[in-house]
Amino acid sequence: MGQGNMKLKNKEVIILAERCKGCGFCIEFCPKHVLYESTEINSQGYHQVYINDSDKCTGCNICGMICPDFAIYVVSIEKKPEEKQR
Repeated sequence: MGQGNMKLKNKEVIILAERCKGCGFCIEFCPKHVLYESTEINSQGYHQVYINDSDKCTGCNICGMICPDFAIYVVSIEKKPEEKQR
C-alpha cells in the first residue's frame, strides 16, 4: 500500500496510507463529509482513510491540519499553459 492521490480541479489530496493510524480526526472534521474509513488495512494494522466523492471536496486542507501523523494533506497543482498548436 502506498499513496492514495485524488485530483481535484486545481488541488490534489495526498493520503500516505502507511502513516495513517485510523484515528478518524480527518473523517470527523471534514466539512463536506467526503472522507471515510477504508476496509483496507495498512502494514501497521490500521484502517486507512479514503475519499468517497472527490467532486464534493473543496481542498480546504482541514484534514491535513488536524491529522496528528501528517498522513493526509492537500497540495495545489499548477496548471501548465497549453502549448499552441502549429
